[in-house]
Amino acid sequence: MPPATPPAAAIGPLAIDGHTALVGVLGDPVRHSLSPAMHNAALRELGLNWVYLALPAPAAQLETVVRGLEAMGCRGLNVTIPHKQAVAGLASELSPLAQRLGAVNTLVPRSDGGWLGTNTDVEGFLAPLRQGGRSWRGLRALVLGSGGSARAVVAGLVELGLGSIQLAGRRAAGREAFLADCHGWAPQLQGLAWGEPGGLAAALAAADLVVNTTPVGMASATDPSAAQRSPLTAAELEALRPGASVYDLIYTPRPTALLQAAAARGCATHDGLEMLVQQGAAALRLWSGQEAIPVAAMRAAALARLEGR
Repeated sequence: MPPATPPAAAIGPLAIDGHTALVGVLGDPVRHSLSPAMHNAALRELGLNWVYLALPAPAAQLETVVRGLEAMGCRGLNVTIPHKQAVAGLASELSPLAQRLGAVNTLVPRSDGGWLGTNTDVEGFLAPLRQGGRSWRGLRALVLGSGGSARAVVAGLVELGLGSIQLAGRRAAGREAFLADCHGWAPQLQGLAWGEPGGLAAALAAADLVVNTTPVGMASATDPSAAQRSPLTAAELEALRPGASVYDLIYTPRPTALLQAAAARGCATHDGLEMLVQQGAAALRLWSGQEAIPVAAMRAAALARLEGR
């Protein structure tokens, strides 16, 4: 781990001088990210003379950007859509979890050069489910969607010891490829056709936990009606079992249409904001070497930025 830079002078909310080091998030698009607000709040609390920036990186320039940031002495990077798979091929080393998932959301500089690629999404996803000490061992989960986020979700559910995990995907080819990739480490995972009449009803009625990994229901500046949508139809929502838990990785709006409907059914609900905060805190631990990360300050800064939009 590189040595810490000198502490920033206490002028203004975030002092920047000739010793300031860089951390940030790569994505395309990425300027909407809440990560700069929450990470810079944490850096102030920690007294680190670092600054966290949103760093747009078009796919065609990704390798150039990653190599250039290494050469500049960047202290760490988060990686978001659409680069989590591609950046894995640019890392000098992959953690066992990142290797298994085929996806990297955090790059950590290695002492002998290059980047260690790892994944903190799983830790972030699990944080709300572990609150209160609840045991999920042997229970049943239904995952909606088979994209990149679903891999971290399935890995987390395996770690929790879920007895049955069903994956509902609309595209048969994508669903089958997902199942094939995960078969070796998620033997309790099974596929479920999504879209056939009544196909989800039995799975929803039996599930102790339903996780939405699709973007359906996310607020959009170009489509105001997007936030009113749910990945489940009205009939499918009626199949949700009161007392089950519903977890939507989306956090804009708060609550999403899915979580509003789930709460009305008597379900416990979680959105993706805590996952964002906790995966960011895990990344900051890796970059800084400090265990005591000010998670409350990160959460408050993310909420303030959301409320200001």
